[in-house]
Amino acid sequence: MRDPKPIPEADLVTTARRLRGAILEAIAKAGSGHPGGSFSALEIILTLYSGEMRFDPKAPLWAERDRFVLSKGHGVPALYAVMAERGFFPLEKLQTLRELGSPFQGHPANALMPGIEASTGSLGQGLSVAQGIALAGKLAANKDGTPGWRCYVVTGDGELQEGQVWEAAMSAPHFGVANLTVFVDWNNGQIDGLVEDVMPLEPLDAKWRAFGWNVLTIDGHSIPAIRAACAAARAETTKPTVVLAKTIKGKGVSFMETDTVGWHGKAPNKDELERARKELA
Repeated sequence: MRDPKPIPEADLVTTARRLRGAILEAIAKAGSGHPGGSFSALEIILTLYSGEMRFDPKAPLWAERDRFVLSKGHGVPALYAVMAERGFFPLEKLQTLRELGSPFQGHPANALMPGIEASTGSLGQGLSVAQGIALAGKLAANKDGTPGWRCYVVTGDGELQEGQVWEAAMSAPHFGVANLTVFVDWNNGQIDGLVEDVMPLEPLDAKWRAFGWNVLTIDGHSIPAIRAACAAARAETTKPTVVLAKTIKGKGVSFMETDTVGWHGKAPNKDELERARKELA
C-alpha cells in the first residue's frame, strides 16, 4: 500500500476538530463558502484518506491509486483540509480559498489541482463519474482478478433529488462495479430547507437496495463505523456499496448544528468566528 502512514485512530478526532478550525478560518477570510456541509462530511473524508485509500501525495497521478470523487462539490473545503493534512500541500494554502487565480476554488477543479479526480459542483454528476472510474478499475484488474483500484464518492442527501443519481444507481449494479463505494452525507439540510420538506427521500435504504446495492447505515461521525463500512464494502465482491452516513450539518460548532439550513452556505462574521474558535480549541 503506497500511502502515508495513517493518522493513529486516537488522534483522528482531534485532527478533525483542528481541521474544522482551519476550514472556518478560510471561509471567513474568503467571505463566502459552505461550512455546514464541509463539517458534516469531514470524518468520512478524513478516515478514507487515513488508512482506507491507496494514494501518494508526492505522486498524485500514481496509476494504481484509489480514487475519490466529491460529488457534493460545495463541501470541498473539507477535502482541501484533509489533502493538506495528508501531505498534498501545506495547510496554510487553504487560506487562499476562493481567491482569483487560486487552485482552491469554491468547488473542485481537477485541472487546477493534482489530486482532485473530478470537477464537481453541478449536483448529481459525481456518481456517474465515479462509476466510470470504477469501471476503468475493473478493466485494469490485477492478475488475481481484483480491480486495479477502488473508487469512493461522497454525495449529499439533497443531491439525491437529482435524476442522474438514480440512472447511475441503476446501472452500477448492472455492470457489477463492486469496487465502487458511495457515502451519502445524510445531514437533512440543503440550500432551500430541510431535505425532508423539500423532497423527502425515505425509505432511502429500501430504494438503494431495490436498485441492487449493498446498503449500510452508520453514524457518519464515528470513525470506527466508517472503517467498518469500508471493510464491509471491500468484502462485497459482486455489487457496489452505498453507506448511508447519518451526519449533523455544521458538526462541531453548536450554533451551526442547531441551524441546519442557515449555515449551508454562509461565512461567519467576526463574533461568530470567535465563538467557533473557542468551541474548536
